[in-house]
Amino acid sequence: MPEAVIVEAVRTPIARGKQIIGELSGVHAAQLLAMSYTGLIEKAGLEYTDIEQIVSGCVTQAGEQSNNIARNAWLSLGKNYSTGASSLDTQCGSAQAANHIVSALVAAGQINIGIAGGVEAMSRVGLGANAYNGPGFFQTADWPWDSTPDQFSAVERIAKKRGLTRGDLDEFACESQRRARIAWDDGRFDREVLQVQAPILGEDGEPTGEMRTVSKDQGLRDTTIEGLANLKPVVEGGMHTPGSASQISDGSAAVLWMSADEAKARGLKPRARIISGVVTGTDPYYLLDGPVDATELLFKKTGMNLDDIDLVEINEAFAAVVLSWQQVFDADMSKVNVNGGAIAIGHPVGSTGARLITTALHELERQDKNTALIAMCCGASIGTGTIIERL
Repeated sequence: MPEAVIVEAVRTPIARGKQIIGELSGVHAAQLLAMSYTGLIEKAGLEYTDIEQIVSGCVTQAGEQSNNIARNAWLSLGKNYSTGASSLDTQCGSAQAANHIVSALVAAGQINIGIAGGVEAMSRVGLGANAYNGPGFFQTADWPWDSTPDQFSAVERIAKKRGLTRGDLDEFACESQRRARIAWDDGRFDREVLQVQAPILGEDGEPTGEMRTVSKDQGLRDTTIEGLANLKPVVEGGMHTPGSASQISDGSAAVLWMSADEAKARGLKPRARIISGVVTGTDPYYLLDGPVDATELLFKKTGMNLDDIDLVEINEAFAAVVLSWQQVFDADMSKVNVNGGAIAIGHPVGSTGARLITTALHELERQDKNTALIAMCCGASIGTGTIIERL
């Protein structure tokens, strides 16, 4: 049975998901995803015809993100039409689940080379634009649909369940910004982030004809505890604010998978493999506590525990999501989100799973560590989790 290995992993810079203000808001979503495809292929020294199949995540599959954006992004390159492609919606965990699928395709011997990626151009296709008549729920006697909250109410339930305070959330948010600033100043993201060209938009939202080089995440802020304390809660009477929640963003990411034998034949270094990957349901009453359930399931499947994990990436959808996970596992936060997270960097929802894997891989290499856990909460009360191991 072939061994599936990661050979390369890249991402675009993550821009603010607002028209004109966002540095990538002039880039069509298909082009945004294609940037990561191209970055992978060029870094690995492959031909476009070498890629057999692509699976890419995208949450809001509407407008320019509809009709199989994974395939449309590939075709936009004009290089090769024979590569198959599928678009996946596992909500925020879409690109993480895409990596599970492509890895499994390689391990099953169905392909030798594939790409797992994701994209979200939130400045161009607003979150929820695909839910014309609203999402569907199934009401049963055991679980009435009307007790399933929206994400903002759900995360407040998590905070109350864990006994978290507004101060806890603000402190975590401030630390995320601090760590991300240090990471950029130290050049830690340089190996994973592509420099891309993007049109500059005028005040009317139309391209001016000028281009800019985008090379750095746009969401970093000069954050203080005092400044965060002055922000209004997202939900009346709640504790989370825009400062302790993930940022609406534009971006893409992609991971190149091969069989170990294929990589060896091409003179490419296998860099990591998946030990285990899960997509699991979680309690809809809390909706966003998925990282807890995903981590428990991963440890059950592998026999591992937190002592076996060198680094952790938990998506910072909201501060309470990470702090809930930390409380359950009594985790050492010095190895969790060491370069900041979505509160500082941003969260282009369909791409973040691949971004977290990309960041985790590069940080393992920088620190010369071996294993990383990646976990996310997702809409529809899902948790996604992956353990990767360096090779």
